[in-house]
Amino acid sequence: MRPAPSTRPGAADPRALRGPAGVITALLLSLLLLLTACGDQGGAAGSSASGGGGADSEQYAASLEKAATALKQNAVDDPKSITGSTEAASVPDVEPISDPSQPKLPVTVKDRQGTEVTVTDTSRILALDLYGTLAQTVEALGQGDKLVGRVTSSTEESLKDLPLVTENGHDLNAEAIMKTAPTVVLMDTTNGPTEITEQLRSAGITVVHFSPDRRMDLIDGQIQKVADALGVPEDGKRLGERVQKDLDHAIQTIRDVAPGEDGKKLSMAFLYVRGNAGVFFILGKGSGADDLITSLSGIDAATEKGVEDIVPATSEALVKLNPDLILAMSKGIESTGGIDGFLARPGVGETTAGKNRRVVSMADGQILSFGPNTPAVLLSLAQAVYAPDAVAGDGASS
Repeated sequence: MRPAPSTRPGAADPRALRGPAGVITALLLSLLLLLTACGDQGGAAGSSASGGGGADSEQYAASLEKAATALKQNAVDDPKSITGSTEAASVPDVEPISDPSQPKLPVTVKDRQGTEVTVTDTSRILALDLYGTLAQTVEALGQGDKLVGRVTSSTEESLKDLPLVTENGHDLNAEAIMKTAPTVVLMDTTNGPTEITEQLRSAGITVVHFSPDRRMDLIDGQIQKVADALGVPEDGKRLGERVQKDLDHAIQTIRDVAPGEDGKKLSMAFLYVRGNAGVFFILGKGSGADDLITSLSGIDAATEKGVEDIVPATSEALVKLNPDLILAMSKGIESTGGIDGFLARPGVGETTAGKNRRVVSMADGQILSFGPNTPAVLLSLAQAVYAPDAVAGDGASS
């Protein structure tokens, strides 16, 4: 059963968001809006990361190759033997494509709402979604210097000095948006309130809506839609090809180091937690987390046990899942009082993962973003899963 929608005016109703990621979108939206108010050489044979496009692309490819090499050199033979928690290293800002095109405007696109929108000016862009994926895509298209504001989830170093246009965590602030004087706003339904779209359009601001869904197979399509709206369709094709090549390389590298037999594969469960009260959920089949786990060459314990979408993480449900490893968001773990507080949640300590303190966390704005930086995210997570000794800094703990 899906969690009940938020009763806050303008909050997204989960039943109105179609597609697997719409479920997690609605959950995170309703929870985060409320809770934050109460309180970041060796590829597979014959292949390599990235490709053609000048020094920037070569530098980006080199960073992915470095991560892949560290994974391959440090991966253990039996990942089930690893104990202790690990925080995956945050990945660097996405690398823009080389020699980005000048936008060819005006351009008319049909957005997610079915509205035909004509974009005439992209000199001042706002890209607004719960995951920071849209802003990340604008940056990767080489248009990042035109961004004039950011949402809470946009934690990239290159964006840190931009003014926030959100309040109470992830709620859009119309006044703050107006102050940035955007010429175009790219957004979806993951940041509330939903009526903000008509407020902006009534003020004469061009708004283009995108799908709230986040999955591995939707990355290329979302990149192209953003590129089309910004008048740089050919750059969208270039970026999409680069990201797909990097994704293929990252996933193959992970497959090369992960156990191939089902009996030796890690069973994983993604748990969403905030604080020590009732905000505790299992992300199951169709939530997007299952896609992530598959890409990490793990077995999604929730899918195996027939868990659909998102369900409460009761003690009984967790014991039934009994994963070898738990994936979570870093701030979620932090909100429980750290790893000890998280393991003290009912049922967690009774699982194999809990007994072994086998918890892998990553920055909230990265782990489920499913955007141009996903190849780097996967390799960073895979290091934490299969080669924790390769994780930079003091990520592992007993």
